[in-house]
Amino acid sequence: MLKFSDEFWTSTSGDLSQRREALAVPAVVDGPGDAVRIVVDPADRRQPWIGAGAAITDAAASLIWNSMDAERRHEFLDDCFNPERGGFSVVRVPLGSCEPAAQPYYTYDDVPFGEHDNTLSKFSLGEGEPGAPDATKDLKHIVPVLQEILAINPAVKIIASPWSAPAWMKNTGHLCQGGRLRFGEWTGNGFDPMHDSFEGCYARYFVRYVEEMAKLGIPIWGVTVQNEPSNAPKWPAMMWTLKEQAAFVHDFLRPAMNERFPEMRIFVNDDSTHNLMWPVRDLVTPDQASSIDGLTVHTYEGPYENFFNASRAYPHWTLGMTERRCMIDETPEDAAHIMSGVIGNWLVRNGEGFIALWNLALDERGLPNQVGATGRRGVVTVHHETGGVIRNLEYFMLRAFGQDVEPGSVVVRSSNHTPD
Repeated sequence: MLKFSDEFWTSTSGDLSQRREALAVPAVVDGPGDAVRIVVDPADRRQPWIGAGAAITDAAASLIWNSMDAERRHEFLDDCFNPERGGFSVVRVPLGSCEPAAQPYYTYDDVPFGEHDNTLSKFSLGEGEPGAPDATKDLKHIVPVLQEILAINPAVKIIASPWSAPAWMKNTGHLCQGGRLRFGEWTGNGFDPMHDSFEGCYARYFVRYVEEMAKLGIPIWGVTVQNEPSNAPKWPAMMWTLKEQAAFVHDFLRPAMNERFPEMRIFVNDDSTHNLMWPVRDLVTPDQASSIDGLTVHTYEGPYENFFNASRAYPHWTLGMTERRCMIDETPEDAAHIMSGVIGNWLVRNGEGFIALWNLALDERGLPNQVGATGRRGVVTVHHETGGVIRNLEYFMLRAFGQDVEPGSVVVRSSNHTPD
């Protein structure tokens, strides 16, 4: 089991700074006849546990890389990702730009409006040496932070999610405010994929990303087709239906990945459960499902019961939670309800195998963010001038997952916390 080298306690006042002594495990005794009973059945084994962690966005990485000196940065990352300390074991990264960023929006193949690059000849994760002041794109912040995390714990699993394809692949020609991948020339009766289709090109774009990250010593464990494909905000975004995602994976992304990275896990949805109003089997055929490794959700819009439409669909799928934001004005009670009640209890008991919260770090203003302060805070708060770190409530809850449950453990059946 993991060693508890550091222990903390908190209260509803939100004071997260006080250390606590180790608590004795209470004895198991029979209660009165009307006592609440929780029945655990170790023989009924469910899904394997993959791990828990948070997102390394450009915003989070810029604070970790620029606001801390090397010694403080290493101590912080070791505190989070060392298996004998915080035990964080999952990292989500944007495949391209997202709104919490210190740099202007980018993809890995940006060309002037009206031009195309079908051969991906201009594909680049950035210019310069990783972490150098003049480096660009992922090389500026995200890559050096990931390299340091993997030096601490090479077993960390990295899952990458695009917010948008390059603008020239989209029907709008713009990175932001939604739009769709160009599936072909519109004929009035549907798309003609023989002309103006970018599905194959976009699949190769994913593969190039995985290849270039691997060259930098960063293995990508999994990808999602699209972050929040039902959303069209003013930052980078692109819209897909679940049926479109399944067809893209089956016809293009899985064949392209299999040529170079056959072990790559590919996930669909990556959005709230409002997208799962209908049984997934009605939207994804068994043949398509064989090309897909799983489905991920966010915990914003519900109802959460829609998760059953995914968990009961295809038994071989891995299910995960890939985003939950932390809010500056959120009460400890509300945060605890979501983290422990919904994510750590309900979703895990119903099939969830891994957890990735939103930004690992933001500053005390909820920045950097290309759309300004939006009331978000990080799992930790890093002061933008001093580099001082405040560990927020979600940090301690993630730490509980990391310390209490080793990756590779298996979830077993348990009853609910009610008399029946």
